[in-house]
Amino acid sequence: MNPLRIIARPAGVCVTPVAFRTTTSPLAAAHFYTSNNRFTKNYLYGRRTMATIQKIKVKNPVVELDGDEMTRIIWQNIKDKFILPYLDIDLKYYDLGLEYRDETNDQVTIDAAEAIKKYSVVWLSPNGTIRNALGGTVFREPIVIPVSPPHGLHPTGGEPQEIEVFEFKNGGGVAQTQYNTDESITGFAHASFKLAIQKSLPLYMSTKNTILKKYDGRFKDIFQEIYDTTYKKDFEAKGIWYEHRLIDDMVAQMIKSSGGYIMALKNYDGDVQSDIVAQGFGSLGLMTSVLITPDGKSFESEAAHGTVTRHYREHQKGNETSTNPIASIFAWTRGLIQRGQLDGTLSSSDYVTTNEYLDAVEKRLKSTISKL
Repeated sequence: MNPLRIIARPAGVCVTPVAFRTTTSPLAAAHFYTSNNRFTKNYLYGRRTMATIQKIKVKNPVVELDGDEMTRIIWQNIKDKFILPYLDIDLKYYDLGLEYRDETNDQVTIDAAEAIKKYSVVWLSPNGTIRNALGGTVFREPIVIPVSPPHGLHPTGGEPQEIEVFEFKNGGGVAQTQYNTDESITGFAHASFKLAIQKSLPLYMSTKNTILKKYDGRFKDIFQEIYDTTYKKDFEAKGIWYEHRLIDDMVAQMIKSSGGYIMALKNYDGDVQSDIVAQGFGSLGLMTSVLITPDGKSFESEAAHGTVTRHYREHQKGNETSTNPIASIFAWTRGLIQRGQLDGTLSSSDYVTTNEYLDAVEKRLKSTISKL
């Protein structure tokens, strides 16, 4: 008899506005090109130099988490070109690349989580250990450029925990287990309803409670109770609504709808749907992702996409690559905005508006499309 030890991951949650359009853009929004390990930009926007602008002082530190592969390279380039020349900022740096995590036996990840609790604001990709330490809900939202369709959702899970769930007899087999707590589901529900009210959009919670009667049924029941007792009047006052729908029905609705609503999804459902929405309308490079803790004090900002391994392999060979940096730029700006709001310093959050950047991207896209 061979005991099977299962890595059980708390089910992650994600809520993301979905806003489909019927038109599609033939081009990506903006890219960093790399060739022989050097960067150039193929878009233009207003030049600012140290001779014309004084560095803005950021009052309190920000935690910076570095990642892997192409994302790591893009991240450094953005920091060198657009952050450090213009901001006087104390960055608490933690290298969460796989090599250094292995070297420190993942102690660096634990240290990073403690730093986030201390300083409240963090940039770049938080992994399961950090998410589990902080709690909270992940919000992902499209970066909308007028000539380019928006993008979709992507969920996250918690740190794996090893438990023994079954002892197989007479050969092997497979098993799967997951868990969640009422506290976690309740926090997920409140965050989802508050976002819907903030954005004045209807909310759909999707599960497969016809199959997972107890597990998914718990999500359905908690969401409905909280809606009825806490948010129903606010929803009705705004002319919006909340519904629970089976995930297969919701997927069909997504494909045929014109958007304009929020979906609250569990981990696997959101993982699948995020790629469908993102790739169907362009790229994961146009999706933001933030994690906000229940007390609102800690804030993580990241790009929703991964490490872009395919581009990185070409970059290692010295070949030219083209990688969309917009989500990474938004990760920096969203973090700075949150830092400015927590510190009560409007100058730093005013400075990092992305409208000017998106206007430049839109102008270039329109110019390029007109020549097709």
